[in-house]
Amino acid sequence: MANILVVDDELGIRDLLFEILNDEGHNVELAENAAEARAARQRARPDLVLLDIWMPDTDGVTLLKEWSAAGLLSMPVVMMSGHATIDTAVDATRIGAFAFLEKPITLQKLLKAVEQGLARESARRAAASVVPPASSFAPVVTTGSESALVPAAPQAAVADAGPQSTQSFDLDRPLRDARDGFEKAYFEFHLAMENGSMTRVAEKTGLERTHLYRKLKQLGVDLSRGRRSTV
Repeated sequence: MANILVVDDELGIRDLLFEILNDEGHNVELAENAAEARAARQRARPDLVLLDIWMPDTDGVTLLKEWSAAGLLSMPVVMMSGHATIDTAVDATRIGAFAFLEKPITLQKLLKAVEQGLARESARRAAASVVPPASSFAPVVTTGSESALVPAAPQAAVADAGPQSTQSFDLDRPLRDARDGFEKAYFEFHLAMENGSMTRVAEKTGLERTHLYRKLKQLGVDLSRGRRSTV
C-alpha cells in the first residue's frame, strides 16, 4: 500500500484514477490544481505523484520545477497530458519526472507506471539506509587546502540472504541491470528475514501483496529462499 497524490483539474479523471488506485489498495489524495498539490506536498511526502501538465492556475511542468528547486522532488512523479508535445515530455523528464503518460491513459500503462515508480521509490529508500563502510572511501587532494572523500571502487555492498551477510555487485553496468540486481538482493533479504512470509514482506516493503508477487517473479527471486517454516 502506498500514498499516491493525483493532481488533475478534470473531475472525471480524478475520480477515475481514485477508483482504480484505491481498488489496487493504495491511499489516494486528490488535488484539482497546483495550489492544492503544494499544500498536500507540504503536509507529507507522497510515495508517488500523478501530475497533469495542463492546469488553469499553474501548469504541471512549472510545479515540477518548483518542487525540484525547493528540494521537494524526492518522490517519483508521473506526468500526464493529452496535449503535450514530445519536447514537453522530454523537458519534464530532464527536470526530474519519472515517466510520462499520454491521455487517454490505458489501465495497463497506468498500473505499470505506478508499479515501476513505487519499485524505484522502495529501492531508493533501501539504498539510502545503507551506509558505506569507511574502508570504501579514500582521501583525495583537491585544489584547496582540504581533502575530500570519494568512493574507492565502483562496487556496492547490499544485504542479501540474512542480516549478517552482504553481496557485492559490479556497478559498471547499465542502470536497469544494476537496479534489478539491487532490488533482487533487497527482496531476497526481506524474504529471508521474514521466513518467506509474503504477507510480512509486503508490509515491510510497503507493497501490495499482488504487486509484490509479480515483482518477485519478474526479478527471478526464488520464493522459497529463506523459508524455514510454513507461514
